[in-house]
Amino acid sequence: MTAEVAVLGVGMHPWGKWGRGFVEYGVAAARAALTDAGLDWREVGSAVGADTVRGGYPGYVAGATFAKALGWQGARVTSVYAACASGAQAINAARAQILAGLAEVVLVVGADAAPKGFFRPAGGDRPDDPDWLRFRVLGATNPAYFGLYARRRMAVHGDTLDDFARVKVKNAAMGALNPNARYRARVTAEEVAASAVVADPLRLLDICATSDGGAAVVLSSMEFARRHGASDAVRIRAVATVTPRYPNTVLDLPDIATDSGRGAEPVGETFRASIAAAAYEEAGVGPEDLSLAEVYDLSTALELQWYEDLGLCGGGEGAKLLRDGVTAPGGRIPVNTSGGLASFGEAVPAQAIAQVCEVTWQLRGQAGDRQVSGARVGLTANQGLFGHGSAVVAVR
Repeated sequence: MTAEVAVLGVGMHPWGKWGRGFVEYGVAAARAALTDAGLDWREVGSAVGADTVRGGYPGYVAGATFAKALGWQGARVTSVYAACASGAQAINAARAQILAGLAEVVLVVGADAAPKGFFRPAGGDRPDDPDWLRFRVLGATNPAYFGLYARRRMAVHGDTLDDFARVKVKNAAMGALNPNARYRARVTAEEVAASAVVADPLRLLDICATSDGGAAVVLSSMEFARRHGASDAVRIRAVATVTPRYPNTVLDLPDIATDSGRGAEPVGETFRASIAAAAYEEAGVGPEDLSLAEVYDLSTALELQWYEDLGLCGGGEGAKLLRDGVTAPGGRIPVNTSGGLASFGEAVPAQAIAQVCEVTWQLRGQAGDRQVSGARVGLTANQGLFGHGSAVVAVR
């Protein structure tokens, strides 16, 4: 069974390194989304904030933080943390409130002021925290994990450095057309190859940066949308927030273990594939119905993996899909028309919300030079640490 909610408004604060607090970025995005929706903040019945755990105490109560910054008006608040999936989890919480009749209009906001360089775990000893263990026991920073994953694809599927570079070239071309992107310059495969090695085989231009930025959406019940004169609004039809199934035989950040497949037969699909499958099942659509997809390209190699996990092609066929132009602008299923994290960088609580912003603009026909002709169904997908699934299906 599915139940839809309307996307009345979307807004973003451009990504970059602005040197200011995350609240400022979130408030700017929220105001832009409210303006887009044609609503006043006082008409919002609930605010859901996607948390940032690096921003000090306010980051742990993001819903209240943004409500205070916008001006106390009595709205209920919720704060959600699910690492990189926080934005999708926040959208899911907002949708649940609307469908439960707790609020007709909900504002969802995520923003971050990310540190320079690689992410690291918060201080203190936490031996039961797999992310802490990954850093402290293995010394495996995020780029090290990305490099391991790229090597696995090269060994198992025959992917090449040229394939990885093609992903960056494609996404940079889209980012160059996006006013909210941090990096707005096209690059060549030669420039990717010439960039510094960070975690062999990946170069600097194969890996996304850490960024400041914010994104927001205004959701409402379908009845409110009709009363508001937005009966043709983009609709959220499904949100998948599934967790992995044992045994997980493919190393997935931040899990560190020997092959669990030695103790039990593997399940039929990987964790990331199960995220997309749950979204398709709830929405009543399949990969063949998609007009576009926004995926979590922490690295160029990981985008190729998402092609397969979303069912856009068979296992090991992601690079061929890219080479054939299927995921490029004008292809059968353009992927990361926003420019992806390759062009934005990570602003963790905001990025899954930003994906929904891009899909909304595409489904409205408002994406400018990035527009996918006749877009009707869009999917977003990413994952958060500790088994947080994240996928949203939007339709029009």
